Order: sequence, then structure tokens, then C-alpha cells
Amino acid sequence: MATQSQGGMLNRLFHLNEKKTNVQTEMIAGFTTFISVAYILFVNPNILADAGIPKEAAIAATIWVAALTTTFMGLYANYPVALAPGMGLNAFFTYYVVGTLHLPWQVALGAVFFSGVFFFILTVGGVRQAIIRAVPENLKHAITVGIGMFIAFIGFRGTGLIVADKATYITLGHVAEPTTLLALVGLLLTGVLIVRGVKGSILIGIAVITLASMFMGLSPVPHGIGDIMSFDIPSMEATFGQFDIRGAWEFGIFSIIFTFTVVELFDNMGTLIGLTTKANLVKEDGEIENLDRALTTDAIGTMLSALFGTSTVTSYLESAAGIAEGGKTGLTAVTVAVLFVVSLVFAPLIGLVPAFATSPALIIVGALMISEVRNVSFGAFDDALPAFLTIIMMPLTSSIANGFAFGFVSYVVMKVGAGKIKEISPIMWIIALAFLVNLELRG
Repeated sequence: MATQSQGGMLNRLFHLNEKKTNVQTEMIAGFTTFISVAYILFVNPNILADAGIPKEAAIAATIWVAALTTTFMGLYANYPVALAPGMGLNAFFTYYVVGTLHLPWQVALGAVFFSGVFFFILTVGGVRQAIIRAVPENLKHAITVGIGMFIAFIGFRGTGLIVADKATYITLGHVAEPTTLLALVGLLLTGVLIVRGVKGSILIGIAVITLASMFMGLSPVPHGIGDIMSFDIPSMEATFGQFDIRGAWEFGIFSIIFTFTVVELFDNMGTLIGLTTKANLVKEDGEIENLDRALTTDAIGTMLSALFGTSTVTSYLESAAGIAEGGKTGLTAVTVAVLFVVSLVFAPLIGLVPAFATSPALIIVGALMISEVRNVSFGAFDDALPAFLTIIMMPLTSSIANGFAFGFVSYVVMKVGAGKIKEISPIMWIIALAFLVNLELRG
């Protein structure tokens, strides 16, 4: 009777019967999604640690923001979608905002908070549709490819396969180095697992390389259960509420905050469109169910990211794994969120994972994102050059923002030169001009 009552409550909350699913299917789907996205628990703290954020706090912030926002996505939007700090956005945060611009991580978090506020305003005001419509499809695809190349480049550096060189700027590293060899094995192993359709391929790759590194004496070996799991939950004390709003504003609200917002806007929108289509949440007229709620969740999650002490949260494409298992409702997301909270107990284990074990994951994610190049049109050169500059300038300048700037400005110039000025929307004129001013000020 209690089980039936519980099933009835969940049915009413998540409309299980209406979606033609059940509790068991949704929970299995949630577990599948968690296994697919759990690699972020290892990768994100390592990336944030490069920005100077204490690793324990980074682990706690990553887990709590993922758990809370995924819960909200499940309960409010009724989507089978998991959220966590986004790949690409964490790289921009660490390696450009903090690494290249040499801003304190507290200021970078302030920029994340502003982007969340801005994204929330765009969402509730309906402005996001205008921006999305204004940017040409070709540039949207090129942005994804460019970010993928940037992430992969960071991964290659982390493995040691690519190193600095005075003559050629970069060159092949010492492949015979034990850590580089292990990273290369991890990359190929993960690739094979993905080809074989193994769920949690990235997580398995990280685990195998970590264990191998321990066996070879390249990373610490746990000496007891306390080194693997602990009920002494990691604290966010070092990062909670440390975001510097004033510093972010004084540095310049446009360049960083605009980039955070635009990347998040297109990345999240594209992900949600793909996932909702797979989950049959798109109506016959093309309208996506509860899209405003999902975007609002993402915006609130971005502000929470800054509050807790991590880079921007976003919807995860890996949620498709759970959807493929039959997940159709928010119960899938809530299941993922519960598993995120459970993972807090295993925080000591997360801290034992070396950076060279997670670097292959960056390369894999980059490869998956670069596959979007199949949708980039290089037929007409007035479309090809802006797309190419968008893609190539991100990894070559170690900046997603620069890729946006060169792509958007060149698009306007090329369309004017080709006599196709009518193809340039007013919003594109404004965005291109703003990027041009920003490049001039930085130059």
C-alpha cells in the first residue's frame, strides 16, 4: 500500500502516466545519466584548482550546485536533464579570465554571478529568442567547434602530449614520460569504450588511469577506507559567498560577462533542444514544453554557481544516455541529484585523482564537440571565413571571447563586402560593434 501511495505521489508530481513511463524506468535512467556525467566531479575541481580555488571547496561546490540545480530542473521544469558546471565555461574561467587576464578567482566568480543575472533577465524578458535568431546558424555551429578545439588543446597540454617550444610555439612532448603514456592509454581506452557503446566510458577511463598511476607510484595510494570515503563532508567555506561583484564590475562588465552569457546561452539552448527532442518534449508546432522553466533554472543555477564557488552550471548533453534508457520526466533528474549528494561521501577519492587522469576526458569532450563541424557550411566564402576565424582563434589565442570577436566582426564585414547587408540583423550589428570596441580597448 505504501509503495502504491508513493508511486501515486510521484505520478502526480512528474506526470508519469501521461508521459507513458514509470518509477523504475525513471530511476534506472537517472542512474545511467549520473554514470555518464560523474566525470565532472573529477575534472571540474582539477580545472578550478588551476585557478587557485582550494580543491576541497571546489569539490563541494561542484557537487552541491549540480545536486541543487538538477533537483530544480526535475521539480520545476519536469525535465530528465542533469546540470553541472559546464566544460568549456570552466576552461574559459580558469585559463582565460584567471590565467590570461590574471584576475583573482573571486572576480571571475563575480562575472559568473553577473552573467547569471543577465541571463535571468533575458529569459524572463523573452530577449533570448531575439539574440538566438539574430546569430546565423553557421556561426552557432562554429562556436561549438571552436570551444571543442580549445578544450581539446587544454587536454593535450594536461597530458604532456603538447609542450611549449621557442621555435614553433608548441611541439610534441616527451611521449615516453610515464604520466604522458598513461594519459595516452586513457585517451585511447576511453575512445574504444565509447565506440563499443559502454555507458560511463569517460568515468571508466579516469578510474583505470588513476588506479594504474597508483600502482606505478605516480600518485598517492589510499591506505584505508578513510582515504576513499568519509562522512566528514567537504566544506565550501573557502569559496562560499566569496564572489567579487565590485571587482567584476570595475574590470569591465562587457568583455567577460558578455562572453559568459553568450556561450552559456547558445550552449544551453542547443543542448536543451537536442535533449527535449530525444525525450519527445517538442510539440507538433515546434514549441518545447516548459522551455522557459528550464532556462530559468539554468539562470538561477548560474547565480548559485558564483555563490558556491564554481564556474557556470549548464545542462549536460550526456543526459541523452538516461533519456535513451527511457527517462522522460523530472524523476530522472531528481535521481541524478540524489546520487550527486551521495557522492559527497566519496570526496576523498575524488581528491586522489591526478590531473593527467582527467586530461584525456577534456580531449574526448573536445572531440565530441568538434563533430559539430559537419553542420558548418564552408560553401560561400562570406560564411566560411567568419566560421573559420571563430573556430581557429579560440585555441590559438586561448580565448573563447576572441573567437567570438573575430567571427562576429568578420561576419558583418564579409556580408557588407558581398553586398548582402540585408542578411545582417540589427542585433548582429550591435554585437559586432561591441566586440570591435572591446578588441580596440584591449589592444
